[in-house]
Amino acid sequence: MRFVRSLRFFAASVLTASLLMSASGANAGAWPSRTIKLVVPFPPGGAADTVARVYADKLSEALKQPVVIENKAGAGTAIAAEAVASADPDGYTLSLAPAGQLTILPHINKEIRYDPFKSFAPVSNLATVPYVLAASPDTPVSTARELVAVANKDPGRLTYSSCGPGTLCHLSGELFQNQTGAKLLHVPFKGSAPAVNALLGNVVNLSFDTLTVLAPQIRDGKVKGLLVTSRERSPQLPEVPTAAEAGVSDFVVDSWFGLVAPAGTPAEIVQRLNAEIVRIGAEPDVRARLEAQGLLVTTSTPEGFTNTIKADYGRWGKVIRDSGVEVF
Repeated sequence: MRFVRSLRFFAASVLTASLLMSASGANAGAWPSRTIKLVVPFPPGGAADTVARVYADKLSEALKQPVVIENKAGAGTAIAAEAVASADPDGYTLSLAPAGQLTILPHINKEIRYDPFKSFAPVSNLATVPYVLAASPDTPVSTARELVAVANKDPGRLTYSSCGPGTLCHLSGELFQNQTGAKLLHVPFKGSAPAVNALLGNVVNLSFDTLTVLAPQIRDGKVKGLLVTSRERSPQLPEVPTAAEAGVSDFVVDSWFGLVAPAGTPAEIVQRLNAEIVRIGAEPDVRARLEAQGLLVTTSTPEGFTNTIKADYGRWGKVIRDSGVEVF
């Protein structure tokens, strides 16, 4: 009798599991049937918003459903990440994930309520933008080699602004110091705009920020471009050398933006999204729109994007530990 009851329980369990799998498959197969929300962890405007809107417009066309942007700024992108991590994994909530959100913030903010590897299903990388090291008009250096020489002769004399503590702007400066031995004084600001204004006004000597932010100032001759952190020269700043050309080895920094969904999102939906993103990223008009902003299309497989997150998480974690960046 006990054997019969066990057999009935096993059969019921198998039936329940089959029904749940069928329902999940059916839901994924019917996707999408309504509006999709794409969360952007920054205010409107800027490179992140540009990337999100370019892809959202194209996804709307491809999926025959609206893809609406929800700008949810705050807490260094943590508010948006936590909202997406706790959303239903049904394919109707997606997020534009910047590099810092998944690879830096978890190292420096122990209060965040998401895990960069367990809370999300990576879909694809979308675009990357290199960083630029620029000098203010009155700073007596015109090359990275001259900068290192001055910094070594008088440690701490030269200052650099960043768009905030613990950001890629800040950690690019820390990595530069680690690679060159130069000693600079970090001056953080709340955002790129005040950081660049300080550079323009000779309040600080140097600044690390994205190509999107600094290229217009360099092209207009308002500040001096010392190097770009990409492996090749940027078409936006063809006269500015790469870090390798400027004598700084292994100083490659890309700020990337990727697409993620909540963990548990059906694999069929993730794969469908990935296929559409890769196709969209190959369209000439998409590449042209992003390249005009200094952004390079860098779509990938979900596995490739996962590997990028893991590699950068380890890399920036080491920079944070080696530099003694404070945890908050």
